[in-house]
Amino acid sequence: MAKKLAILILRIIVTAAAVVAAVVVLYRFEFFSAGAAPDNIVGMLPVVLAVAFVGGITAIAWMKHSKRRIPVAATLAVMAVLSAALYPTALTGNWWIHSSTRAESDAGPDLTLYAPFSENSKLARLDGQSTLKFEGDLPVLDGATALYPVYAAFAQAVYGREAFDIAETKPVLCTNTRGAYEAVTKGARDIIFVAGASDAQKAAAKAAGAELVFTPVGLEAFVFVAGKTNPIDNLTSRQIRNIYSGKTAYWGTLGWREGGRIVAYQRPEGSGSQTGLQSLMGNLPIQAPQPMPIPDDILIGSNSLMAQVSMEWNGGQPALGYSYRYYATTMYANLDAKLLSTDGFAPTSENIRNGSYPFVNHFYAVTLGKPTGNVKLLIDWILEAQGQELIEKTGYTGLENMR
Repeated sequence: MAKKLAILILRIIVTAAAVVAAVVVLYRFEFFSAGAAPDNIVGMLPVVLAVAFVGGITAIAWMKHSKRRIPVAATLAVMAVLSAALYPTALTGNWWIHSSTRAESDAGPDLTLYAPFSENSKLARLDGQSTLKFEGDLPVLDGATALYPVYAAFAQAVYGREAFDIAETKPVLCTNTRGAYEAVTKGARDIIFVAGASDAQKAAAKAAGAELVFTPVGLEAFVFVAGKTNPIDNLTSRQIRNIYSGKTAYWGTLGWREGGRIVAYQRPEGSGSQTGLQSLMGNLPIQAPQPMPIPDDILIGSNSLMAQVSMEWNGGQPALGYSYRYYATTMYANLDAKLLSTDGFAPTSENIRNGSYPFVNHFYAVTLGKPTGNVKLLIDWILEAQGQELIEKTGYTGLENMR
């Protein structure tokens, strides 16, 4: 009797443990909060595998054990083990040998329009003279493409023209977010202006023994972009997380019945906007780009996302992408695309300032170690009235204007 009771208790414990493990994992990866959003086989596989795991463990625990049932028990055990082993892959949807993310292209804005001290430059200018001037020892600047107009404006305001022209090292560069992080980690740049670092960039700095110091200098909205004829004008934060975690794959789930499959673009790893998406998703895995039913692979996400997001297919514009507000509206605008509201709030300057728009991120002046000398003087000036004035005039949001 005691033996039977012990076996019963053990069976209950094993079953309960399997159920709890599955529930915790499904909760952790937001399948309960997603509601009825999962609308595709790939997005549902994590749920299927969790159920298969519980089913296999439960069946083994409660079946009568005998020699003739060994093959059945072995099959169930394999099913449970495979379900657990395949779960990480199911979360990312990375089942395909061929990746749909293309290499980065050369498409992008014309940065010569924002070059310091150039004729007809579009750079923002101070109303008066700068309170800080460098005639020598010019800090070498680099950063994200979208932030080039900001830090180029800083240089034009603070660096003496003659010193700028004769500088041995070109003092204002733009090698994009990934290149800038690599350069500052090696000590080849004095300040880079970027969004927050990705996990890979942090790991690379740590491996190199580099201590990166992040000083917030301004704010910008992370925005989602769709084709102009797409009838969806607003997405909730939950819907965005469902799309990029793979739970939602069809516009019909979001209210556009004729929209077909969502072509959810992604940017290359290490780019500023991809890090923005990773920050938004938190610990929720981002689904790998899926093979798309479109005629040309070049339409899948690359560096020209702002141009590609307005692609037409089957009589509609099914693409969704993301960027930063200034880049999407000023530096590399697409007149056939639109910015979406999120949670009912458009990414306007007012909604950024009052905190209504949900995806507002700092951008940073990043240095290798604690800033000193002219590097510190420049960063201090950026944080004061004139530096913040140039941030605002460029089209970003200064720290002092947040409510």
